[in-house]
Amino acid sequence: MTAEYRIAEDRLGGEPTLVVSAPDGSARAVLALRGATLLSWQVRHGAAGRLKELTDGYRDERELLSQDGVRAGLMAPFTNRIADGRYRYDGHDHDLLPGHHGDRTIYHGFARETPFELVHATTTADCARLLLRTTSIRPGRHPGYPFALDLEAEFTVTARELSIEIRATNVGDTTAPYAAGWHPYFTLSRPIDDLVLQIPAHTLIRTDASLIPLSGDAALLALDDCPDLDFRVPKRLGDAVIDACYADLGGSGSRIETVLTDPATGEELRVWQYGGHMHVFTGDTLARDRRDSIALEPVETMTDAFNRPEHAAALALEPGRSRAFGFGVVYGRIS
Repeated sequence: MTAEYRIAEDRLGGEPTLVVSAPDGSARAVLALRGATLLSWQVRHGAAGRLKELTDGYRDERELLSQDGVRAGLMAPFTNRIADGRYRYDGHDHDLLPGHHGDRTIYHGFARETPFELVHATTTADCARLLLRTTSIRPGRHPGYPFALDLEAEFTVTARELSIEIRATNVGDTTAPYAAGWHPYFTLSRPIDDLVLQIPAHTLIRTDASLIPLSGDAALLALDDCPDLDFRVPKRLGDAVIDACYADLGGSGSRIETVLTDPATGEELRVWQYGGHMHVFTGDTLARDRRDSIALEPVETMTDAFNRPEHAAALALEPGRSRAFGFGVVYGRIS
């Protein structure tokens, strides 16, 4: 009888987790049910066959609950920041931080702190698939978001790849603004300075000091005019400080790949996505291990999309309709 992938229940402190293991020990992934959060992804490395950690996730329950750095958080129903925590939709004003004064920064949606449950799993000799679901986004649960969504996150783990599809279904009776993304931190060597990055983007999103995109077309900067942040040709990260969104992504077919390479070992990570934008953060302001990993974030829309008329059609999720966004990462070696 052929051995199959295994899925076991575990805990991170008091938080329930799922541990996915390949039958030959070549891969291991750990997911927290809180936020359907990837805590660890390891693959077999080198002739000795040891497992190598490729992500920099939450290490304990305290970190997971603090959400500092949003390590591998699933971002929904919005990605990155919303200016001043306010937006206007369908003729109505909404405040995501009612009663808050001073710093009104809000970012990365509610899904990352929402409890999910495992509703289905399949295992074969080649992969494991896990379907996680939450029905917690409902009117009255989250200030400033009076819409009803069911969210599903389907994870597929193989010997060299981890893929995710996040799906939202509008179960309410009004059209909801919605966008999704993922906020993982990857590492091939520490610090990240000697790693080489390639991003197949032609446009950089310009922002103000609060990292909110400028109005209208002023937000769009051709990378031909910004060579320091142009990674269309693979380039060493060095001391570059990046917290920026890249647009006008290109690639072969509909699958777009951002590539992170360690030239010292020939290892590479290919972060792929279908459509959207790529947000890059070099981790310079993290509470721990700054610049030990880099966030390569597939996102459907730019920051503050809820306040940008040009994103209105892409955001609109009508009652009874569903929308999916797929992305993932592959580990390999330069051929």
